[in-house]
Order: sequence, then C-alpha cells, then structure tokens
Amino acid sequence: MEEPISDRSPRRHPGVMNAVAEPVLAGQVEWWGSPGVWLAAGRATPTNEALVAALRERGVRAQIAEPGKLRRLVRREDVVLGRLDVRPTLDGVEDGIWELRHLQRVGIRVLNSTASLVACHDKLQTALRLGRLGIPQPATAHVDRETPLRRFDFPVVLKPRFGSWGADVVLCESEADLSYRLAEMHDRPWFRRQGVIVQALVPPAGFDLRLVVAGGQVVGAIERVAAAGEWRTSIALGGTRRQVTPPSDACALAVMAAAAVKADVIGVDLLPSVDGRYVVLELNGAVDFTREYSLAGGDVFADVAASVGQALEWPYAAAATGRV
Repeated sequence: MEEPISDRSPRRHPGVMNAVAEPVLAGQVEWWGSPGVWLAAGRATPTNEALVAALRERGVRAQIAEPGKLRRLVRREDVVLGRLDVRPTLDGVEDGIWELRHLQRVGIRVLNSTASLVACHDKLQTALRLGRLGIPQPATAHVDRETPLRRFDFPVVLKPRFGSWGADVVLCESEADLSYRLAEMHDRPWFRRQGVIVQALVPPAGFDLRLVVAGGQVVGAIERVAAAGEWRTSIALGGTRRQVTPPSDACALAVMAAAAVKADVIGVDLLPSVDGRYVVLELNGAVDFTREYSLAGGDVFADVAASVGQALEWPYAAAATGRV
C-alpha cells in the first residue's frame, strides 16, 4: 500500500482546483490523510473558494474538483458537496450530475444530492415539491410546444425551467402579450427541450429576500433591491444588496422549502406578498453569497462550513457494504 501523503506534500492532479492559492481550473492537488470535503463544481467561484477556505480554517481537508474527476479522487470516508449550477444555455444542470449519482450509489456521502440539485434548479419540480407540502408560492403552470394555451389571470411571468441571472425572464400583461412572447421563445433550444414556466406575478415590492439554509438552519440573509425601472431584483440586472435581519416567519418558510427538496446547502428566494406574508419564489442549489449575508455576530462561510464539516462524522454506508 502506498504511504499516505501529508497535506504539506500534495501531489499534482489535473482534476483538482486549488480554490485559494490558484482560483482557476488548472489544477492541482490530490490530498491524502484524514477524511475531507470535495466541492463538486464546474468552476472556482468566489463563493466556492471562500467555502474551501472556511473549511480549512476548521481543520478540514477541503478542495474543489471537477465532477468528472471525483471517481478517482474521493475515498469512501470523504464527503462531497454538490455545487453544480444551471448551464449558461438554460437547458439543464451543469455536467456532472451522473458522476454525483454514481458516488451516491457506491455509498459516498453527497450533500446536495442529485435529486436535490435537480429539484432546486428545475422550476417545475420546485413548484411540485413545494405544492405537496402546501408551501406558499406563486401559482405556476408549464407550457411547451404541444400544450394548448390555457387561460391565465394576468399579469404573469415567463421563465425558463432551468434559469438564472434573470435571463429570458419576461413579464406579460395580457393574453396578446403572452402569445407574442411564447412565439418569440418558440425556437430557442431551451424552450424546444423543456418548455417554459408561467407564474402569477407577485406585485413587486422593489426587493426580495434571499436566505442561505445549511443543515436545516438559516445561516445567511440579504435583501436584493431592484435597479431603478427594473421589476426584477437580480444582481446580474443591476440590483443591489443590503444587509438585513430576517424575520422569524421568513426563516421558518425557508427551512421548510429546503426540506421540501431535501437540500443541505441552498439559497431560498422569498417575496413579500400583499398580505404581509412571504412566498417562495425560487430555490438555488449552487447559491452564491458574500460575507454581507452574515447574520449578526456570525460569519456565513464559517456557519456553512460548520454544517458541512459535521457530515464527516456520518457513518457512511460503504463501510457496511464494502461497495467502494
């Protein structure tokens, strides 16, 4: 058996991204020693880099890796955190879902499982999961190239099933507007593949509330304020952030939403409704956040790292089955 290599003497490996020293995909280190955490991601985002740094500060061996390389990197006592996002083409989740599923099947502990990631990113699945538990959300329908157009109460919002960054999200004020927008989307690859989500518009309040839930607890929050003249709050569309102390009812709703999709680390976007309560707008299984999200007296990255680090104590199934 090969002697373990200490953390101070890493071997180079092309499948690993050094998220702190070299925040690029070139990369780099195959670690041996104590059980560790692998962040399965397509790229080393600032959020992923900060999570790795927070885990290492806790003494946890942590690294970002491309999902396709994990089979030969992960050991049965390790933990994998799925951080796959939506494809830029808006037609599904980033490559790597099948690799995570393989790891689950052989007994590796995967946080944000494949089913959870898909349920977060696919807005149709999100609506179905929330609906089963009676969690408040905008009225939602699915329309594709074969679906007869039903009658809707306007205004409504059209959005891709797998969408992010506010891309291809449009507001329709009337039936004529809806028909025009659907015709406009008709030949887009993501529409041909999955259709479009139609949601009742929650009257804009000029802001929404994004909560970060880790291990069944709210560990971070921010208000996102829409840019002038913009009804959407996405930062990619010019929105800004402001720190907030989230109300208890919003926190309880976010925890319920995370439980509905069985997610371990998740972003939950809430909108205030006209009756003063919140509704769940969207879920994000690869949520990006900054230290501005930290709750009073806390550090959002340290709190997420603490939740993920606890999973290292899980009695992995592979030990009992010997299937690795």
